[in-house]
Amino acid sequence: MLSKRRGYPLKTPSAGPQGLRLVLMAGMMTVSSCTLGPDFTRPASPDVPAYTDKAEAEHAVKALRLGKELPGQWWTLFHSKPLTLLIEQAIKHNPDLQSAHATLVQAQENTSSKEGSLWPAIDATGYATRQQISGAQFGNPNFKGSVYNLYNTSLGISYTLDVFGAIRRQIESLDAQAEFQRFQLEGAFLTIASNIVTTAVQEASIRAQIDATQEMIASQAQQLDVIKQQFELGSTSKTAILAQQSALEQTKTTLPPLQQQLAQLRNRLKVLVGTFPSTDLAAQFKLEEITLPDNLPLSLPSKLVEQRPDIRAQEALLHVASAQIGVVIASVFPDFTLRANVSTIATEAGNLFAPGSDIWNITANLAQPIFHGGQLTHQRRAAKAAYQQIAEQYRSTVLTAFKNVADTLNALQYDAEELKTQESAQRAAHETLELTQAQFLIGAVSYLDLLTAQHNDQQARLGQIKAKATQLSDTAALFLALGGGWWQRADLAKTLTDNQPKTKKPTSLLEQFEQFRTGK
Repeated sequence: MLSKRRGYPLKTPSAGPQGLRLVLMAGMMTVSSCTLGPDFTRPASPDVPAYTDKAEAEHAVKALRLGKELPGQWWTLFHSKPLTLLIEQAIKHNPDLQSAHATLVQAQENTSSKEGSLWPAIDATGYATRQQISGAQFGNPNFKGSVYNLYNTSLGISYTLDVFGAIRRQIESLDAQAEFQRFQLEGAFLTIASNIVTTAVQEASIRAQIDATQEMIASQAQQLDVIKQQFELGSTSKTAILAQQSALEQTKTTLPPLQQQLAQLRNRLKVLVGTFPSTDLAAQFKLEEITLPDNLPLSLPSKLVEQRPDIRAQEALLHVASAQIGVVIASVFPDFTLRANVSTIATEAGNLFAPGSDIWNITANLAQPIFHGGQLTHQRRAAKAAYQQIAEQYRSTVLTAFKNVADTLNALQYDAEELKTQESAQRAAHETLELTQAQFLIGAVSYLDLLTAQHNDQQARLGQIKAKATQLSDTAALFLALGGGWWQRADLAKTLTDNQPKTKKPTSLLEQFEQFRTGK
C-alpha cells in the first residue's frame, strides 16, 4: 500500500495555540485513519514449464541458453560497432523516445503534486486600503463621514483529513500511472532499438543482394561477349546472342528496385536516430560484419511477466484500476476538513501586530453523502468492472507475450535449417554454373542449359543472403520478445534526464526574474 511505502510528515507551522491544537488533532486523526478498498497484489506468474508444446523447438537452436540473463545492451551481441553507435545516438535524439520521457516526467510530477494534499495548505494574504465612509451608511446623514486607512495581514491553514484513505488511494493511482509511463518508455526504447537492428540487417541484406546482382550482370555481360565471338566464328546462332542479351537486361531490371529499397532503409535509419533524411549517415552495414551471437539468452517462462515492458505496463494499469476502487469506496464515507485563520488588522501599518489587533477563527467541516440517487453504488460497480476489463487485457497481453517468444523460437529453429539448406544449394548451383560454362565453350551443352544454370546460381545466392538476414532479424525479434534486458542496465529515464541540455545559470537580476517567470 502506497501510504505505508512513503513517509508523509505531519508536522506543520502552527498558527498560534489554537492552530497548534488543530494540527495535533488532525495528526491524531490521520494516524488512526484507514485506507479503504483492496490493496493491490501483483498477479502471479503463469505456471508454464515451456514456451512451446514441443521441447525440441527450444533445444534445436544450439546457441540457446535457458535461464541465462539477457544483457541490457543486447544489440552488442551482434558485434557491430556502427550498430551500437546508432542506438546510442537514438537514445539522445529520437523524438518518440523524448516524448515518452516527457510523458513520464509529467506523470511523476502529477504524483508529487497530489502528495501535497496530505500536508496542510498554508496561505498568507495582506492588503492595504484607503477608504471614506458616509454617515448615511449608518442611518445618520448628518454625519459628514471620515477617511481612514486599513491594513490587514492573515495566515490561513486548511487541512483535509484523509481519514478513509481517499487521498492516499488517489496518490497510489497516480503513482501507478507513472509506473505505467515508465514501462511505456522502456517499451518505446525497446521497439526503437529493435527497429534499428532489423533495419540495419535489412540494409546489409539489400547491399549483399545488390553486390550479387552486379556480379551476375558482369558475368552475364562477359558471357555475352563470348557468345558474340562464337557467332563471328560461326559456332553459334544469332538466337543465342539475343537470348543472352535478354537475360542480361532482365537481370539489370532487378537492380533499381533493390537500390530503391536501400535508399528507403537508409532514410528510415536516419529518422530512427533522430535526424533528417537529407543528413549524412556515416554508418553502412554489410552482412558479413553483423555476426550471429554465440549465445542466445533465454529467460525462464516464470520470469517473462516480470521482464516484458508491455506486461509490466498493463500490470500498472491494473494497479490504477485497483486504487480507483478504493477512491470510489472512500467517497461514500464522511469528508473532514479543518481550517484555521489568524489575522491582524489596524489603521496604521505600524500597529498591525499590536495587542488587540489580532483576529482568529477555527472551522471544522463535515461532508457526508446521504442520497445521490444510486450514483455512488453504480460508480463502485463501474470501478470493479473497469478492474475486471483491465485484468482480462493483462491476461491477453501475457498470452501474446508467450506467443511472441514461441514464434521466434520456432522461427530460429527453421532459420538454421533453411540457411544450411540454402548454403548447400548455393554451392551446388555455383559449381553447376562453372561446369556448364566450361561445357558450353566446347559445345557439350546447349545454350538453354547455360541460361538455366545462370538463373539457378543467381536465385541460390540471393536465397542464401535472405536466409542469413532472416536469421539475424529473428534473433533480434527474440531479444525483443524477451523484454530487452532493461533490468540489466542503468535506468533509462535517468539517462535521458542526464542527456538533457543544462539550463544556463542566470547572471543578472533581470535574468533571474525571467527564469522565475517562465519556470525554466
